[in-house]
Amino acid sequence: MRRGFRSGRLAVRPSSSPLAWAAALCLLAACQRTAPVPARDVHDTAPGADARRIEADVRFLADDLLEGRETGTRGYDLAALYVAQRLRAIGLQPAGDDGGYFQRVPLLRAQRVDGGGSLIVHRPGATVALKYREQFLPQLDFDRSQARVAAPAVFVGQAVHAPELNYDDFAGLDLRGKIAVLLHGAPARFDIDRRAFYSSMQEKFAALVARGAVGAVIVASEDEEQRQPWARSAQNWARPGMRLRGADGRALDTFPQLQVVASVCAAAAPLLLDAGGRSARQVFRDAREGSLRGYDLPGTLELSSLTRIAPTQSRNVVARRPGADPALAREHVLFSAHLDHVGIGAPVRGDAIYNGALDNALGVAILLEAAQQLARAPSPPQRSLLFLAVTGEEKGLLGAHWYARHPSVARDSIVANINMDMPVLLTPTRDAVPVGVEHSSLQATLERAAGEVGLRLSPDPSPEESVFIRSDQYAFIRAGIPAVYLTGGIQAQAAGTDGRAVLREFLRERYHQPGDDVSQPIQYADAARLARLNARIGQRVADDPERPRWNRGDFFAERFARPTTAAAQTAAP
Repeated sequence: MRRGFRSGRLAVRPSSSPLAWAAALCLLAACQRTAPVPARDVHDTAPGADARRIEADVRFLADDLLEGRETGTRGYDLAALYVAQRLRAIGLQPAGDDGGYFQRVPLLRAQRVDGGGSLIVHRPGATVALKYREQFLPQLDFDRSQARVAAPAVFVGQAVHAPELNYDDFAGLDLRGKIAVLLHGAPARFDIDRRAFYSSMQEKFAALVARGAVGAVIVASEDEEQRQPWARSAQNWARPGMRLRGADGRALDTFPQLQVVASVCAAAAPLLLDAGGRSARQVFRDAREGSLRGYDLPGTLELSSLTRIAPTQSRNVVARRPGADPALAREHVLFSAHLDHVGIGAPVRGDAIYNGALDNALGVAILLEAAQQLARAPSPPQRSLLFLAVTGEEKGLLGAHWYARHPSVARDSIVANINMDMPVLLTPTRDAVPVGVEHSSLQATLERAAGEVGLRLSPDPSPEESVFIRSDQYAFIRAGIPAVYLTGGIQAQAAGTDGRAVLREFLRERYHQPGDDVSQPIQYADAARLARLNARIGQRVADDPERPRWNRGDFFAERFARPTTAAAQTAAP
């Protein structure tokens, strides 16, 4: 396990002013004192200064000192303190709790007990106990420390009920008092929006509970494990999870009716799915071909789990730039990026710190640069701007959900969310990918802004991954706020370089691994261009007399859009 500083990491350059005071900031934080307020930055306008500022921020936020910025840890708190002081130095107003830059986020922390769980398949004439970690893991339980359930089981495909598409995985099946066995994902024939929506475990679990299920087993497919091997995930079995904590001390957004939920690797799938002339191999093939059918499983399943649960707390960082128009200043354009990563985990080639340079130190650095540009814009934005660095994204978009429910400004005053997450900028590109922009009038705004910055726009290269529901903008989508998720491009500038292959290689080798650090060839000039795009979008949305609008008939609008009211137009911060 490597700790401390890597060689040259905190060398202060004349153009890297954030690092000059960051070291003092951290030393003071270690002594439990409030960090000093730095003087407002002297804005460097020399060529490349924006890229150097972004690099300086990434090098600090992804340093080993912060130990991977896991939510609820000292490393994350240092990162939050750093970002708050950067926003203060830029000249933005605090917009958190008690007149400060922080918003408290109450949480419950849960952690597995080694060997504290079981998955036993009882079939006529045979009983098989799956091996903990090697073949299965109980999912974290935020509602009780010990749980056990034994019941008949039913395979329910991908647990999708989409009545608008005349699709129902539950047709002809009785789940009352039974354990549901299911696969991830949604049918490939669904359009991108519905595929993303119905892939959400939140939607799947809600459907199971509505039908009376008492437990669930999620089986990984062979295709999934080609992208994310079971062994890689299972080696971090002890990593804690978190949920939001309500005023009564209980977890929010859980499904206690499902008494135990477990995950099973693809190699062990036959132990559950081979029955009645059906097989796991056939099930996986049917999933690829879109012909899955549910069926009753013989015998019973017995599941148990053992979890340590404790209250904890983290914090979002929030700042505000007031708008210039007396009326429009009551409304807000919200920029967001998640500050947390996954912390310390199983060592890979001797390195146990999962630094999260691209995911998402780079996204936060781009947000800070966009904030700096907008704070000094020659034409002040007419609407007010909010800059939000959220906690707990890696734990389930927790900080974003908390802010969407408890905003520090009037709820109806937030007109749009521009989110930045994991821009994979490892080769010079000529484009950016705006995920989910087609749902609202933000698309036209983004296209004009991209033209002004000189960027092309590319569609989501991997719609099957359903990333639109896997980053913080989805919390604001669910609150009815039009949003776009910006990430790095895939059109390489160099002839013969495949930008998609560069992205795939990162996802395969370094995503959520210690290798996501600053030793990668991060393209800071591209990051600066993405910051300019962020700033241009924000300026255009802020200056438009009309609020962004959902597209008529849009899938997410029909589910989540809030009605436009007079109060929304005049809401005060």
